[in-house]
Amino acid sequence: MNDASPFLELSPDSTPRVIVRFDGQDYRLPEGANLAAALLAAGLRSLRDTPVSGAPRGPFCMMGACYDCLVQIDGITRQACMVEVSDGLIVTRAPADKGA
Repeated sequence: MNDASPFLELSPDSTPRVIVRFDGQDYRLPEGANLAAALLAAGLRSLRDTPVSGAPRGPFCMMGACYDCLVQIDGITRQACMVEVSDGLIVTRAPADKGA
């Protein structure tokens, strides 16, 4: 856990840790945890930028309703709050597509 994070990690110490790469940085996250929650506990605040203003966005509702936690996993845009942490995940910020 990142000591600077205001979010507490609720996984017991016995939970196995796996490597998840977010934007080129490796993080040791609890296997099976909610991806958005685990990234927050690791100290990340912004997972994407809004397409119009470029304002940073991070997890908000944590139940799949708001889409502020969009990320890209294996080239597919997904909501981080709806994904479980698994070994070898490669996650990047969702592209801020401003449209054509």
